[in-house]
Amino acid sequence: MQAFASWLVARPQNAVLGLVATLLLAALQLVSIAIMVLLVLAEGPRRAGILAAIAAAVLLTVSLIFGESIAAVVAVIVLAWGPAVVLAMLLLNARSLTLTLQVSVIIAVLAMIGFYVVVSDPVAFWQTQLTAMAEIVRQNNLPLKAELPPAEVMTVFAVLAFWLLYVAGLLLGYALYKRLPRETGEFGRFRDLNFGKVIAFTMALMSMLAFVTGASWLQNLAFVMFVLFWLQGLAIVHWLHGEGRLPLAALVAVYALLPLLNILLMTALAVFGYTDAWFDFRRRMKKA
Repeated sequence: MQAFASWLVARPQNAVLGLVATLLLAALQLVSIAIMVLLVLAEGPRRAGILAAIAAAVLLTVSLIFGESIAAVVAVIVLAWGPAVVLAMLLLNARSLTLTLQVSVIIAVLAMIGFYVVVSDPVAFWQTQLTAMAEIVRQNNLPLKAELPPAEVMTVFAVLAFWLLYVAGLLLGYALYKRLPRETGEFGRFRDLNFGKVIAFTMALMSMLAFVTGASWLQNLAFVMFVLFWLQGLAIVHWLHGEGRLPLAALVAVYALLPLLNILLMTALAVFGYTDAWFDFRRRMKKA
């Protein structure tokens, strides 16, 4: 990671090449987001913006040459790099990884509420989108590796997927930044992440309101807020390893099992993280 991070910031053309090459491949968009975070942290927002503009110009030129949709490329650029720049600038200004991730949860919740305000019938909206997506796949003879989620759960799925993508990009970009051989800023450690009692209480309040009213949007909102606590559970696992209480093999096993037991394991981590928000297990273990 150190060699890769150093290469990216060594020359402007390296950064532009890294942004272009990773954004062109859908499987590497997470890396592209991480590179943008690294550039903002290491080079500053202004210089990172200039490099991103050059990379965007290259991408648009390539799209024109190969006859690709300009609107689609612009949308990919904005959706990938826009939130990355916002989170990285927030991290720079707040100088706290925990606070930045707490704000990311609030942004995800507000975005979800905004969606329900704007879209009167979410199921019909997502059904139209899924039908269009399936038609594009059929017309281009593309392999569909997994079934598309039902329209009823697409709002929850979309919020969780985008939040996880951007947060993972932020964490990876911050990790690359900390690997630079030069002096870097200290914004905290992932292993110390705690979303806090305010977010935990809000989640509990949403759950009670959803139970009383039976409103589906409140149920979805409460569910999303609960699932987001899986990241705090994962942070505790990293803390246990860092404190020598958990072997490296166990930490590797958690990541290895995530693709296989994603729902079960993420639920267990979410329960662990949510209860930690109330009882602060790490502080208690340190005292013990």
